[in-house]
Amino acid sequence: MFWIMVAVKTKSVWFCKECGNESPKWMGRCPACGEWNTMVEETVATGRKAVAQAVNVPGASCRPMPLADIDSSHEQRISLNNSEMDRILGGGLVEGSLVLIGGEPGIGKSTLSLQIPLHCPSLKTLYVTGEESAKQVKLRAARIGGDDAGCLIYSETLMENIIKEAREIRPDLMVVDSVQTMYSQNVESSPGSVTQIKETAALLLRFAKDTGVPVILIGHITKEGSIAGPKILEHIVDVVLQFEGDNRGTYRLLRSIKNRFGSTSELAVFEMTGKGLREVSNPSEMLIPMHEEGLSGVAVSAMLDGTRPFLIEVQSLVSSAAYGTPQRSATGFDVRRLNMLLAVLEKRAGFKLGVKDVFLNMAGGLKVSDPACDLAVISAVLSSNFDFPIPSDVCFAGEVGLSGEIRPVAQTDRRVIEAARLGFRKIFVSSYSSLEGVGQQTLGTIEVIKVSDVPALCRSLFRGQ
Repeated sequence: MFWIMVAVKTKSVWFCKECGNESPKWMGRCPACGEWNTMVEETVATGRKAVAQAVNVPGASCRPMPLADIDSSHEQRISLNNSEMDRILGGGLVEGSLVLIGGEPGIGKSTLSLQIPLHCPSLKTLYVTGEESAKQVKLRAARIGGDDAGCLIYSETLMENIIKEAREIRPDLMVVDSVQTMYSQNVESSPGSVTQIKETAALLLRFAKDTGVPVILIGHITKEGSIAGPKILEHIVDVVLQFEGDNRGTYRLLRSIKNRFGSTSELAVFEMTGKGLREVSNPSEMLIPMHEEGLSGVAVSAMLDGTRPFLIEVQSLVSSAAYGTPQRSATGFDVRRLNMLLAVLEKRAGFKLGVKDVFLNMAGGLKVSDPACDLAVISAVLSSNFDFPIPSDVCFAGEVGLSGEIRPVAQTDRRVIEAARLGFRKIFVSSYSSLEGVGQQTLGTIEVIKVSDVPALCRSLFRGQ
């Protein structure tokens, strides 16, 4: 149900940016979600008469019906001519769905949203821009390239005008850039406020469900990394996709945070080029070593992000502490976990690293949280410490515990298969790992070395040093 209000008079209330809870006065801590310093003041209208209007979802009955009688076999999906986007959406855009794409400024949100209609000329797309003029969009489209025959540009921020034009045009797809710049005249507050974002999202949701037109929303994020606006925005939409990565680097990760029509464990990889975002179908080939052999402090980890396995290069540098106090620095990896792994090496394996500087870097500018990278991290640290290079055809997949044991990680078989496919000859895993999904043909091309603890890894990896 949606409520259409008629304003009589206004008053000031306080809303929580995280959960949307309303309070008549400011509070340091939201009583609903418990978050601190999230209350913002908004001016809302009071004395309104509410009229309920139902949302007609295409293909759905307006009467209650048994679950067994509902036919879901003919779910219509729209292909975007982009294998990465189609896969992360679960096979394409669902008719009448509302998709939210978030990310930092300059990371590629607007570029991706414009590439979609330019690469799908068969789709009649209404591109609504509230941040740029039509000429600015035209210049970006000329740089990206593609067929703009089916793309209509509409520079507007008033939601009532946008909905009216969209109902007259009847597009196959609508893109709104961005939701924080849109406003409705039914709400007396500035664009980007909690009330305006809620009202804008509700109007777009009603339009999408009434007409069956999929809508892609572009959203800003806060300095904490979450999508700006109330948390209810993420509850309203059907799909939430978020860009990750350093906007000064070349690679971008598009992660599925929420998906009502598919898996939330999907990950899409793009490379930013002069002509827009290029989909990377095999990220492993770009994240493994790109230097000459014989360098110490380099190890390759067979990691898993969501359901997608790929290999990434771990770089480490161990040197004597020049200023007395050893430094610990990590890029793309949790520095607290690095400190824990160094403590394990010193306590359980006897390596004196407490008086040395340790620097760690994940190649490609990616941020890694998979515990399977632990084995590659300690291998790279020991390689740099001994100044002994690890062969380039060796990779690692295992979690290190506080007692020095090497624990198995999820879906080890998929990691082994990915490493074998890329030509690796050896992979170090936990001795407790199961390899039921690895066929004999794969085991014939790669040697799986099982180790139980850190000393066993050192004996096997640095034998004779």
